[in-house]
Amino acid sequence: MFHHITVLKEEATEGLRVREDGIYVDCTLGGAGHSALIASRLGSKGRLIALDQDDWALDNAREKLAAFGDKVILVKTNFRDLEEVLGSLQAVPQIDGVPQVDGILFDLGVSSPQFDEGERGFSYNHDAPLDMRMDRSAELTAAEIVNTWPEREIARVLFQYGEEKFSRRIAGKIVERRAVRPIESTGELADIIKEAIPAATRRTGGHPAKRSFQGLRIAVNDELGAFEEALHASVRCLAPGGRVSVITFHSLEDRICKQILNSYVGRCTCPPDFPLCVCGGKGQVKLINRKPLIPGEEELKLNPRARSAKLRIAEKL
Repeated sequence: MFHHITVLKEEATEGLRVREDGIYVDCTLGGAGHSALIASRLGSKGRLIALDQDDWALDNAREKLAAFGDKVILVKTNFRDLEEVLGSLQAVPQIDGVPQVDGILFDLGVSSPQFDEGERGFSYNHDAPLDMRMDRSAELTAAEIVNTWPEREIARVLFQYGEEKFSRRIAGKIVERRAVRPIESTGELADIIKEAIPAATRRTGGHPAKRSFQGLRIAVNDELGAFEEALHASVRCLAPGGRVSVITFHSLEDRICKQILNSYVGRCTCPPDFPLCVCGGKGQVKLINRKPLIPGEEELKLNPRARSAKLRIAEKL
């Protein structure tokens, strides 16, 4: 059963200003919560293109979104291929060879079912094979990183992507243990991480393996690299007046989102007494919210996992 509570569903969808005849993209189909709400606001000429690389999510969405008929187009892909996918669809108009849509949504991170179903290997609370692939046909797994990558690279992944301050100690312990036998399960890895972290630190800040598992998951799926490519592509593929809504769940994602969107905001350097801008610093987008929107108390009561969520919205000029 695919049970997932969609975070900031109303806020992210409202941020897109969905028009009945518009074309919208959900880059992270997941539990189809955002997709269902967007599709419900489309008329007969409107289209929603929903992307995901997880077969389980796509199978669930085919059932959940079946009532919307051909208004919804499902595509199995990594969202880093956004521009290529949109360019291949007849439903999407193009200007100078660049596809043009009216809104794009990202809801980053892992869906609750992926955490809760142990066999996917995302969770330190279930003993399962070390996998962590969003796309089960991809080659790289967490087991390969843990058992074959150099100690220095493992430490880098844990520190850079998991923001784990004990990354070197953990990497050293992993290499020491794998020299005896391969590390094959999430439970085994969680125990190694726990052993590497000082006892005083283990007593605070949640599960000791949380940051390391996040770092490995991001590395396995190249999540940050894919997001950077997709967000740049989103700005190119938005029609004038189109919007992008981005929900992030940790500081690395939010920092990338903020920096990329800010890079497209114009900085006019003309003297204030000039009647018109002549410097060309107009920019390509405007930020709808300077500070990210966060879930309210009611949402947090229903879904504690939403606590770290942040929503940023930008509009194409």
